[in-house]
Amino acid sequence: MKTFPLILLIALTSVGLMAQRPAPRKQTLADFRLNETNTSPKIPAVTQRNVLSKVFRRYLTDEARCNRNFDAGNSTDPLRAARNAGQIVPVIVDSATGSFTAAGQTQTAYVISVGECYASHADNFGTKRVAIFSGQQLVADMDVNFRGAIARKTDLNGDGVDELLMTTGDMNQGTLIEMASLVSFQNGRLRVIEDFGTVTDDSCASEAPGSSAKASVISYAEAFPGMMPKLHVDNYVAGCAKTRRWRFLSAGKMPD
Repeated sequence: MKTFPLILLIALTSVGLMAQRPAPRKQTLADFRLNETNTSPKIPAVTQRNVLSKVFRRYLTDEARCNRNFDAGNSTDPLRAARNAGQIVPVIVDSATGSFTAAGQTQTAYVISVGECYASHADNFGTKRVAIFSGQQLVADMDVNFRGAIARKTDLNGDGVDELLMTTGDMNQGTLIEMASLVSFQNGRLRVIEDFGTVTDDSCASEAPGSSAKASVISYAEAFPGMMPKLHVDNYVAGCAKTRRWRFLSAGKMPD
C-alpha cells in the first residue's frame, strides 16, 4: 500500500483549511491619540474613610496638618519615612470593579494617591498604591510605582482574572508625558505584563518652535483562551493644529 500520496493529500488539505481560516481580528486596547478626559468615579467620603483607615494605620486628612519640622533622619527613602510616621494625606483617585486576585470574585480596586507630606514634583507628588477589597475586606495592597490612573479594565487571556491598563503622567514646561503599563494582581501580587513606556509626548502647550504631539495606539489580536495575546504598538505624530492630522511614525516603543 502506498502511503505517501495519502499523507501528501492530508497535508495539502490541512494547508487549504488553514488558508481559508480568517486572520485573527485586530482590536484596539487603547488609542492615546484621542483627547479623552479621565472620568474617574467620584468616591463618597464614607468610602474614602473606610478604605483609607484599613490601608493606613495613621494618616492626615488635611495638608495643613503636615508637620513642617518632620525629619526623615538618615533614611535613604524619605517618602517611606513619611509613610511610617503617618505624614501622609491620602486620597482615592480612581477605582474599578472586577475579579482582580482570582476568578469569580466581586472586588473593587482603589487607586490611592498616598500624598506624602511635601513630596515634590521630582517625587511625582508622592507614591501611588492599589488596594483591592472584597466587600469590606482588604485582600491586597501594593505599591504600583507611581501609576495613578486606570485607562481600561480587561481580561485579554480570558482566564476570568481582570488586568488593568494603568497610566502615569507629568506636565513640565508645557510638555505632557504619559506612560502606560498593563498590570495584573493575581494572587495579590503586582505583575507587570507589559510596560509600554511613553504613550503620549505632547509639547504643543509649550508653544516652542517645532512642537508636536506623539501618541501610541495599542492593539491586539484575539488569542486562544488562557493565552495572553501579543500586544502591538503603533506610534503616530501630528502638528499642533486644532484638528490634528496624525501620520504613522513607528512601531514598538515610542522613540525618544
